[in-house]
Amino acid sequence: MTNFIPVILIAIAYLMGSIASAILVCKLFGLDDPRSEGSGNPGATNVMRLHGKKAAILTLAGDVLKGVIPVVLAKALGSSEIIIALCGLAAFLGHLFPIFFSFKGGKGVATLIGVLFATHWLLGLAYVLSWAFFALLFRYSSLAALISAVLTPLYSWLILHDINVLICHSVMAVLLLWRHQSNIRKLIAGTEDKIGQKKQQA
Repeated sequence: MTNFIPVILIAIAYLMGSIASAILVCKLFGLDDPRSEGSGNPGATNVMRLHGKKAAILTLAGDVLKGVIPVVLAKALGSSEIIIALCGLAAFLGHLFPIFFSFKGGKGVATLIGVLFATHWLLGLAYVLSWAFFALLFRYSSLAALISAVLTPLYSWLILHDINVLICHSVMAVLLLWRHQSNIRKLIAGTEDKIGQKKQQA
């Protein structure tokens, strides 16, 4: 049975990541499904635009926690670094491709932050500080998230010096960039909303 524990942990991580916080929060409060309005993305940003701060904060907390819990659980059970890293990756993949919601999930920023903080608090802090710096510099939340994701493998190597963690975090960074294709196109076109910018009425 012991040999199956790593597999079970990775499976649990994926299933936990597949719990769509945005959809559950909106159902709990009787709000419209975020997949059918706004950007169509089941994440905290779209929930904020559609339903306000309370629902968005709960969504954000849920998405972060589902990155934290699997990694913390793997650590608590004395798993190897590679299993801990794979649990983080599995939770992230669950968020992007949730089995409970036809494999159509969010973009992964909040869950990545949860994984990073649970892996090592300095990793999470590095991402958050990078996001804050670039958000203040450029005034684009998505651009700040993308730059911070690109820097994540570097932070992982400098802080942990573990090739398994580096590989898993690099995969997450690449997938996060891929899931932000629409934001990247808007940034290039100059149509991405800036932080604090009010949408113009048509």
